[in-house]
Amino acid sequence: MNKKPQLSLETAVSHIKNGDTILVGGFGMTGNPVHLLHALAETAVRDLTYVANNVGEPGLGGGRLLRNGQIKKAIGSFFTSNREAVAAAQSGAMEVELIPQGSLAEAMRAAGAGIGGFYTPTAAGTVLAEGKETKMINGVLHVFQPALRGNVALIRAWRADEAGNLVYRMTEQNFNKAMATAADLVIAEVEEIVPLGALDPNEIHTPGCYVDFLVQAHTTLDDLGSSASIDGGAKKAGDVRMVMAERALQELKPGDVVNLGVGIPTLVADLITPEHGIILHTENGMLGVGPAPEAGGAMEYPVNAGKIPVTALPGSSYFDSADSFAMIRGGHVDVAIMGGLQVDEAGNLANWAVPGKPLLGVGGAMDLASGAKKLIITMTHASREGEAKIVPECTLPLTALGAVDMIITDLAVFAFVDGQLTLLELMPGVTLAEVEGKTTAVFSNALA
Repeated sequence: MNKKPQLSLETAVSHIKNGDTILVGGFGMTGNPVHLLHALAETAVRDLTYVANNVGEPGLGGGRLLRNGQIKKAIGSFFTSNREAVAAAQSGAMEVELIPQGSLAEAMRAAGAGIGGFYTPTAAGTVLAEGKETKMINGVLHVFQPALRGNVALIRAWRADEAGNLVYRMTEQNFNKAMATAADLVIAEVEEIVPLGALDPNEIHTPGCYVDFLVQAHTTLDDLGSSASIDGGAKKAGDVRMVMAERALQELKPGDVVNLGVGIPTLVADLITPEHGIILHTENGMLGVGPAPEAGGAMEYPVNAGKIPVTALPGSSYFDSADSFAMIRGGHVDVAIMGGLQVDEAGNLANWAVPGKPLLGVGGAMDLASGAKKLIITMTHASREGEAKIVPECTLPLTALGAVDMIITDLAVFAFVDGQLTLLELMPGVTLAEVEGKTTAVFSNALA
């Protein structure tokens, strides 16, 4: 077996030129080639197209490139968490192209497989589909997503052998595995390089034929940013948000594969016990998510889609983002519980953008909304300004068409029964008049 060249950080990034499209692995700050990015930030390279789920935290990894003005365009699914990315987009200093998280991963997997693109129901009917080719397939509207290839891929693996075979650690496969196949030149930053034969061929995630150069660099707590340790914030029993979470839990059955969105849905995880028999899925690449560890962080544990360290239950499995969203689109996730900004009489959902604010954070919401077998929305019944959130027609940018099955609010529970928005329950202490006064959508009343 030929041995791959082992380079210094400085020599490795010297292969990146002005105007290159770079694919950058990682989810949050885990599995992120942060040392390569910091080395690149020390160069004069400019006008980069930066392809990643996000650009990282301010001042760390891709955040340094952004701060330096080295990124001309960013292509990804979620940049809202970096305030500097938001400011750069607002000022026009950086162009942004949003792609739903699952479509982003699949676009690179397609490029690596020599496929020109694919049709997906994700984002159909939304602003992210504007200008793209659409097609009805089996009665469902699909959007064409072109493949996405880079000049250089910067990826992070836990271990490599001298032939360039790579092994990832826990949820650090994320985008790295697909990106390793989808660039003209692949540079792998790794924690450890071992001799030929030291890796079990059965455990290799990325074969060495995809990798051009290896760079050894050790991860530290500082490299992980906000994922370095857990947030021990306690949840109060009886809080109205916990009441909604408890009601959502009642909809889950033993054996269900369940994905929980950020916000109120994450509280459901605090209520799940082994006796429930529920299998939690996180879109960055894990099935069988357990509770947060009592201590420690991403150096010792996997992280979930909220970038929070979690434990792995017996029988858990890890995989990359492309496989994770294949599970979602393929109907292998039974229930998704997500937050919402608006739901309308047709079951359309809006939960990712507000006019007047930069549209920088779609994440995996569109994939989950259109792919899960059952979609439950948990949200307050009205906005902070008192405006109804269950409306005749969504006025905010759509996440998915006709996808919602159930709505759980602080006032009531609704479901779509034979396509009709129907009131099923009132929350304790709530009157029908209160619900009617804060709902502008027309609904049937199963309580009557």
